[in-house]
Amino acid sequence: MVTTHAPTAPRKKRPMRDLRRRRGEIRRSIVPTTMLWVIAVLMAFPLLWFLLSSFKPGGELFSYPLSFIPREWTLGGYEAAFERVDFMRYLGNTFIVASVSTIITVVLCASTGYALAKYKNPWLSVLGLCVLSMTMLPGEVILNPMFMVVRDLGMYNSLLGVIMPSILTPTGVFMFRQFYLTVPDELIDAARIDGASEYGIFLRIMVPLARPIMLTLAIVSFQWRWNDYILPLIILGDPDKFTLQIALRSLVGAENINWSVLLSASVLSMIPLVALYLVFQRYVTSSNINAGLKD
Repeated sequence: MVTTHAPTAPRKKRPMRDLRRRRGEIRRSIVPTTMLWVIAVLMAFPLLWFLLSSFKPGGELFSYPLSFIPREWTLGGYEAAFERVDFMRYLGNTFIVASVSTIITVVLCASTGYALAKYKNPWLSVLGLCVLSMTMLPGEVILNPMFMVVRDLGMYNSLLGVIMPSILTPTGVFMFRQFYLTVPDELIDAARIDGASEYGIFLRIMVPLARPIMLTLAIVSFQWRWNDYILPLIILGDPDKFTLQIALRSLVGAENINWSVLLSASVLSMIPLVALYLVFQRYVTSSNINAGLKD
């Protein structure tokens, strides 16, 4: 009786191939990773120097040789900043301007972008072209007519005069329009078949889908309004209504600048922006616009 043996299966070489592939991926990622770290260090170095310099006494800021880490740590600049500037008043004015402007901007840009993306009308195309054409004009060009409109409407020297001119941004409208164009029309048609109204479709479907865009625009808009200097400068004349950036400018004298106080006050003005970004950065993620659709 002849016995036959089953053929021996060849050795699996897949683990070796996976190992070589992983090594190749690691080697290819070394250069991009190194470049990213170099760029991060170059961008973080001036910020760290600025932050650490706020804890230096005034005489050490320009002493030679320059030192990155303070030789003598002090909070005198922060104490002097609170003494020379009514910080809480200016902080409240800036927060009102930035928060109200941001809320109105997000609402108007979201609704305008939705209308331009999902409704077919020749006049809407003309409106979209007019809105996008505003990006071609530098802000300085419209400062004079903007000031005249604010003055004639009785909003001069008020926080409302700073809020209203900047509530609709062409960039925000374009962001929402481009996002809504990627949303399938079948999702809207299905909602209409189910009896949803146009307002219901926008508020219950489109707004939740556009949450990443809304948060991104809110962060950028809040930062822009918080750091705005030119518009509050020409609209506000009452020192009690100044925003934080104009108050910081008052620390700069004609011939003498107290750099220790100015650096400390600038660091304090950055804290709300940093806190805002740290709180909302994890929400700025992509959304699944195909949810609710079947193949």
